[in-house]
Amino acid sequence: MSIVVTGATGHLGSHVVEQLLTKVPAEQITAVVRSAEKGSALAAKGVKIAVADYNAPETFDGVFGAGDKVLLISGSEVGNDRPGQHTVVIEAAKAAGVALLAYTSAPGTLTAALADDHRATEKVLLASGLPYTLLRNGWYHENYTENLAPTLEHSAVVTAAGEGRVSSASRADYAAAAVAVLTGEGHENRTYELGGDTAWSFAEYAAELSRQTGKEIAVSQVSGEALVSILTGAGLPEPFAEILAGVDASIAEGELVVDSGDLSRLAGRPTTPLAEAIAAALKG
Repeated sequence: MSIVVTGATGHLGSHVVEQLLTKVPAEQITAVVRSAEKGSALAAKGVKIAVADYNAPETFDGVFGAGDKVLLISGSEVGNDRPGQHTVVIEAAKAAGVALLAYTSAPGTLTAALADDHRATEKVLLASGLPYTLLRNGWYHENYTENLAPTLEHSAVVTAAGEGRVSSASRADYAAAAVAVLTGEGHENRTYELGGDTAWSFAEYAAELSRQTGKEIAVSQVSGEALVSILTGAGLPEPFAEILAGVDASIAEGELVVDSGDLSRLAGRPTTPLAEAIAAALKG
C-alpha cells in the first residue's frame, strides 16, 4: 500500500510530501511527477517516483495499486479542461481499487468561475463510487505574499473585493490537513471546508504590510473591470485576469470566509497567521 500524491513537486504537493516524510517511511510514498528530473530530489530521499501526465491517460497505467490512498491535487492550468484531466486520474484510481481518493477542491460557498472546474470534478468523483475525501481548500496566503513587489513599489494593495474578508491560510497548513487524511482513519466520504482561523480584510492586510515594512501602504479599491485591465497590463492573460476579478467579487460577497474550524482540527494546530506569512515573504 502506498500513499500516492499527484503534482508532487508543485507548490502544494511539495509541502504534502515533505510532511508525509515525517510521518511514514519514504518507500510508502509515491510521487507522481511529469518528468524523472522533477522527481530526482524526492527519489534521492527514497520516495518512489511515477512519471505521468494528466493529459496522457496511458501514463497512469500501473501508477495506483489496490488499497492505495491517493491525493489528487487539482491541475494548475486554469482554462484547460481540468475536469477532463482529473477524470483521467479518478478512472485510473477506480480501476486499481484504491482505498481512498482525496481531492483538493474549492470552498462550497465559492460561486466564482474558479470553482466551476472543482464542482465538475467533485461530480465525477462522487459518481465513480470511490471512497473519497473532498478537501475544499480556501484561499492561500501565498496568493498575496508571493508577489509583494508591485504592492510595495506602488505602496498600494489593489483590490476589487471591497470590505470583504478572506479566511486564508498557508500552503503548509492545507498540506497538513491532507497529510492527516492520508495517514489517518475515518475520513472516507467526508467533505472538509478548509480555511484559516482568522478572516482578514484588505484594509487589515495593508495595515500589516505598513507595520512590517515601515511604508504607508494604502488600499486602492477598483471595479472588477478596472482590475482586469490592471492585471492584463501587468502581463496576465485576460481569461485568468477575469477569473481573479471574479474571485474578488466573491470575496466582496463573503464567499471566502470559511469558519468551519476544519483546517486547524485536521492539522492539529492553529493555522498560520497572515502576519507570519508576510514576515516570511519580506525576509525571503
